[in-house]
Amino acid sequence: MQTSPSVPCAPLVATRDWRTPVELTVLGAIWGCSFLFMRIAAGEFGAAALVEVRLALGALVLAPFLWKARAQFPARRWPLLALIGLINSAVPFLLFAWAAQRAPAAIGAICNAMTVLFAALIAFLFFGEKIGTRRALALLTGFIGVVVLATGKAGGASVGGAVLAGASAALLYGVGVNLVRKHMQGLPPAASAAATLGSAALLLAPWAATHWPTHAVSAAAWASVTALGVVCTGLAFLLYYRLIQRVGAATASTVTYLVPLFGAVFAWLLLGEAVTGAMLVAGALILGSVAVSQRAAKR
Repeated sequence: MQTSPSVPCAPLVATRDWRTPVELTVLGAIWGCSFLFMRIAAGEFGAAALVEVRLALGALVLAPFLWKARAQFPARRWPLLALIGLINSAVPFLLFAWAAQRAPAAIGAICNAMTVLFAALIAFLFFGEKIGTRRALALLTGFIGVVVLATGKAGGASVGGAVLAGASAALLYGVGVNLVRKHMQGLPPAASAAATLGSAALLLAPWAATHWPTHAVSAAAWASVTALGVVCTGLAFLLYYRLIQRVGAATASTVTYLVPLFGAVFAWLLLGEAVTGAMLVAGALILGSVAVSQRAAKR
């Protein structure tokens, strides 16, 4: 997911208390807001500078967890952590930020939902996981949804490039999910996120420095990028990890269905961005395919 991190699965803890739906809703709203914040800030910061600030702030929020678990992160781990940081954070964040400069926030939020489908596809192609007929059909349906979204228009302009960028970001998240499952099992998830975010920030820093905005950046853009890093990245990761530890990864991942809804509603209410028919059809196809894929995976 866009700001939905890939983490080792924690043991399932059965619970039906009121906290779970509340926290899922809050998390869906936070990650839905991330596309709104990118839409506000990307035009003034540019993709590279925006993502650098986001990565650095997210890493700072989570840094205490990395410091506490530093003995579990010897030097030999860091090249792989840096690679995962690029695949699972830096490059997808850049793609979504680039898309936010060119298309409504709802476009990125809908594309983000493809992460679940791409994770299943990568697991099938490269990690020997069975996919089954139902999940294969779900993947096909999801991809049809992406085509519908890409061929639509917003405000009279084509959004095909933004859809391609968002789908590519979701593909990289799918790769990242599988890399984390294979190589980072047993590591503290919050500390792992701090390590990958921090590594990605360091690697991106030279490029961000050469693409730093030369004009004055508005207070609204600064507030948006700060919220994007602190709330939508750092604090949201902590909430997501707490959910996984308490109710399991399968339940926590249902936040996937809420992110496009909140992203589209917030963009409509706060930015006046219309929700088009193509967005509604594509969103229904993609989210429906995600639901079928997850149900088939549980079986």
